[in-house]
Amino acid sequence: MNPYSLSVDELVKKARAIRRRIVLLNANSPAGGHTGADLSQVEILTALYFRILNCAPDRLTDSERDIYVQSKGHAVGGYYCCLAEAGYFPEEWLATYQHANSHLPGHPVKHKTPGIELNTGALGHGLPVAVGIALAAKQANSKRRVFVLTGDGELAEGSNWEAALVAAHYQLDNLIIINDKNKLQLAGTTQSIMNTDPLAEKWQAFGLQVTECQGNNMQSVVETLEGLQPNGKPNVVIANTEKGAGISFIQGRVEWHHRVPKGAEIDLALEELSDE
Repeated sequence: MNPYSLSVDELVKKARAIRRRIVLLNANSPAGGHTGADLSQVEILTALYFRILNCAPDRLTDSERDIYVQSKGHAVGGYYCCLAEAGYFPEEWLATYQHANSHLPGHPVKHKTPGIELNTGALGHGLPVAVGIALAAKQANSKRRVFVLTGDGELAEGSNWEAALVAAHYQLDNLIIINDKNKLQLAGTTQSIMNTDPLAEKWQAFGLQVTECQGNNMQSVVETLEGLQPNGKPNVVIANTEKGAGISFIQGRVEWHHRVPKGAEIDLALEELSDE
């Protein structure tokens, strides 16, 4: 079970706290950061780590724990902020993000950071490995679930669709794929660079069960994830999000794919995210 099991209202407050951490983490990074991608995933990560996932900081070697894979590895800054908030490592580590010899490098590295299950960063790698983990769990009659978060630009990688074919063939209904569909990537919109719409129909054609939610609305995220039931098919949740969600001058702007707040922007962002 999840050690926190927060209410939706508590999750909303927790997400705001994680966003504040993201602002400061990226502002202090010596190597920049993916602020927009960090922010679009916050409700998803918060719901998972503070309500949905059957895992905890003191159960990192439990063979029955749920597995979470951050396939959109460039957004690891936001993931670190969530893990720190959930107690997986000391929050003081956040100040070392992307510094030399840090426990928190610019992409997930399993042996560096408690809570990280898989090295990712090269897009299209997380889902295939997650499929393998889910298949192994099925063969071992384990009750663990495997969650994987992908970007929408990432879905242009063909390895994802090979993995989908395998997942459907082996009826991996212990696999939950979440698409962070924020509609922007490095150099523009996903529609103009490599259009993957209609996305739901593509997953369905491969034999997966598809649900959609409003990915920056906590109630929608929680209801969708908790409503998933094993039915012999892998699950896909298309989370319709906005890149940079939660900060007015960042959200929906492609230039924040790899940009960090500076100077007055830091104060303005923190003011927007205050609890008052």
